[in-house]
Amino acid sequence: MTVLKPIHVGPVRIDAPVILAPMTGVTDLPFRRVVKRYGAGLTVSEMIASQAMIRETRQSLQKSLWDPAEDPVSLQLAGCEPEVMAEAAKLNEQRGAAIIDINMGCPVKKVVNGEAGSALMRDLPLAGKLIAATVAAVKVPVTLKMRMGWDHSSLNAPELARIAEDLGVKMITVHGRTRCQMYKGEADWAFVRRVKDAVAIPVIVNGDICSIEDSREALRQSGADGVMIGRGAYGRPWLIAQVTSELSGGGHRPDPSLDEQLATMLEQYDDMLRLYGTHTGVNLARKHIGWYTKGLPGSAELRNTANQQDDPAVVVQMLQDFYAPWLARSAA
Repeated sequence: MTVLKPIHVGPVRIDAPVILAPMTGVTDLPFRRVVKRYGAGLTVSEMIASQAMIRETRQSLQKSLWDPAEDPVSLQLAGCEPEVMAEAAKLNEQRGAAIIDINMGCPVKKVVNGEAGSALMRDLPLAGKLIAATVAAVKVPVTLKMRMGWDHSSLNAPELARIAEDLGVKMITVHGRTRCQMYKGEADWAFVRRVKDAVAIPVIVNGDICSIEDSREALRQSGADGVMIGRGAYGRPWLIAQVTSELSGGGHRPDPSLDEQLATMLEQYDDMLRLYGTHTGVNLARKHIGWYTKGLPGSAELRNTANQQDDPAVVVQMLQDFYAPWLARSAA
């Protein structure tokens, strides 16, 4: 039976290494707040472009906001210029980050075309310079997220992991796909064992972990020290807490009741409106509403109608009306 043990990322202790993955456009402050309230060993910010961080653009500052309840929080940076990454890391350390995470896993064309994200797995000398500059710039621990390699002919994650460990990186997360796979096929959890065997620092397995059973199997195949959950938490911010409880000996935690799910969604919705303003908040929240309501009868129709509404009060009323019959039944 798999039992998770605490890990140390430099001086930062993570009691239950079940981690919320950094996901652009998803793991903003409102979503992370909810996940952390249910329980997560660590939350990681959306990917922040290092160049934008230095310019302190409005979007980068929004992405780097965090709640004291998240402490310790990890802020993720992407870039390809060592001196720029170093400066951005310093800024985030000053803003209170407990951990700086370097992104060498993002497969998106816009990022890769800028020679950042998983493109760095094609250029290990540059990747090494980037890591060295970041580690030297800050006193907080630096971690690294990567893929297996650029493609299946260059599965160099174990080599990059060794370079990173030698340069002072304190934890490595591996998504069990290559860049060229994007999000197709299945994540190869067993491959992550090769990274685990290559280094002495903690290794986290990531990719396609959408349930307690997935978490247990990913840990078994990889031998990793913890799991990172991304898309599995869409509309289920309580999943990470459920995995943590099950794999740390705390037993089974059922899904929240439907009235609690509704209250959680409305809390996140309100938080998004406060952070982004009405227009942007309503637009960004639409996908979350879709994820929360997925699988409930009539949810497709609700999404189609709610997505055409710009008035948040109308959307909230629609959600309350949608859930009302379910809540009445459960009350009875």
